Amino acid sequence: MSQLDATGPYILVAPNGARRRLTDHPAIPISMDQIVSTAKACYDAGARGLHLHVRDDYGRHSLDAGRYLETISELQQNVPAMDVQITTEAGGMYDVEAQYLCLSEVKPKWASISVREVAKNPELAARIYSLCEDQGTRVQHILYDAADTDLLIEWQTECVVKPSQVDRLLVLGRYSLDRNSVPEDIEKFPIDTSPWMVCAFGSQEHTCLVNAALRGADVRVGFENSLTMETGQQWVDNAASVAALVAQIKGRSR
Repeated sequence: MSQLDATGPYILVAPNGARRRLTDHPAIPISMDQIVSTAKACYDAGARGLHLHVRDDYGRHSLDAGRYLETISELQQNVPAMDVQITTEAGGMYDVEAQYLCLSEVKPKWASISVREVAKNPELAARIYSLCEDQGTRVQHILYDAADTDLLIEWQTECVVKPSQVDRLLVLGRYSLDRNSVPEDIEKFPIDTSPWMVCAFGSQEHTCLVNAALRGADVRVGFENSLTMETGQQWVDNAASVAALVAQIKGRSR
């Protein structure tokens, strides 16, 4: 496949993450109003989904169900056509029980779940996947390497993960290790026919995402993963990064 389909991949924007602060970039959306405003700008730029992190009053990562429900409500009112995916990321602050409670109280339409994180409590992990199936929450499995993929396959075989829960997010690079991604990182993951999405850390984010899209992947872009262009220059905001990626993808589809 040398060119993208004219419709392009599905684009999910991840505008803040669990760790970024205003000291990292002044356009990191922290408050609910900032998140909603960013979501609208990114939707107008071409993103069709939002990977949602909410913060507490001190700007820290939060899995608070009330904050999630309030923010989702505001997003539905202001950007009704945009899909919302909540994160269950531990962020070094939460355990698997807290992740389970968040999912059970928010009952989101869509959630990302790290196989590696919930594997810390396998019994509760099984309950999480059952809960999501029962309440109609679409699951996207976060995979950091081939070992995570192997564990997901094992859980699928054992029916810990339900048959409908097949979506995957392949993470290229690492935030915690400050390791920038390169397009070749994708080779570390086995590729099958399940729906898959790619995100990439560092200045080669867009190069990695276009390469993944050429292979048939959907893509996740935004300040959670990268603040800069390949030149090292910072994006003005998340919408600028989304717009530039859309332009690159369109350029490859002609």
